Amino acid sequence: MGRIGVDLYPLKTGVPLAEADTFGKFLGGSPTNVAVAASRLGRRTAVITRTGADPFGAYLRSELRGFGVDDRWAGEVDRWPTPVTFCEIFPPDHFPLYFYRLPKAPDLEIRPEEVDRDAVRAARVFWMTGTGLSAEPSRSATLAALEARSESGPAAVTVFDLDWRPTLWEGSPQPWYGRALALATVAVGNAEECEVATGESDPHAAARALLAAGVELAVVKRGPLGVLAADRAGAVVEVPPVPVTVVNGLGAGDAFGGALVHGLLAGWDLERILRYANAAGAIVASRLACGAAMPFPAEVEEVLGRAAGV
Repeated sequence: MGRIGVDLYPLKTGVPLAEADTFGKFLGGSPTNVAVAASRLGRRTAVITRTGADPFGAYLRSELRGFGVDDRWAGEVDRWPTPVTFCEIFPPDHFPLYFYRLPKAPDLEIRPEEVDRDAVRAARVFWMTGTGLSAEPSRSATLAALEARSESGPAAVTVFDLDWRPTLWEGSPQPWYGRALALATVAVGNAEECEVATGESDPHAAARALLAAGVELAVVKRGPLGVLAADRAGAVVEVPPVPVTVVNGLGAGDAFGGALVHGLLAGWDLERILRYANAAGAIVASRLACGAAMPFPAEVEEVLGRAAGV
């Protein structure tokens, strides 16, 4: 549930936007990309979002269907245009984003009464992001969906992707992050996002703080240092990154998220999940696009095999 938009990336890397003259058009938006990533890995996925009533919106719904993501809850909003995001690509670690989501993005117009609570309750995994909490009525709709999830029973997995985008917020996110953490079972974020949510940036301290806030599993992404995860049972797992030549790092976290969902649904142990998710993220970091770059299972297994020397 949450953000969707059109990503426009320069087709040449290392070129500032002011000098770029050719762009690729791609499906974008973090939770949407996570749905695509999980679909590529064989999972049945859908996204709750909104586009403008314009050609870009039609393009996005067509892309969702092409990637095998159910678009029945991807409605239109007449008032606001479909958002566009530009990126500058300077590998290995500089990818500034320019969000064109003003005066307001349609995905922030999801209303509580529009949320299909039965579908939200029935999903084996529900994934939402911090951006959905940044403005009304999306904030109330997202919290309503989380409340519905609390009625789904102990086996239901509810993931809060901290997804901190400061340019998309007015006011402090902490109260809303706190409410969402209390209703989620899994929290995922990098060090900066964890600090926004908990006040802690050290990975171990951040994981403990996320668990204390209410989740059962805390996943702290550390970029070139790998990933750390801790659960309420006391397990702490650290996994190194998969070496890769980075082309565009923006979709790596979404590939990681889709693979995390896949591993949780498969019932794998925590270390296997993290290694698989790291490999999926590395594959996408080595490619230009986000959604279209999400790997298939055989590609992830090949990378894991190479890393293991198989």
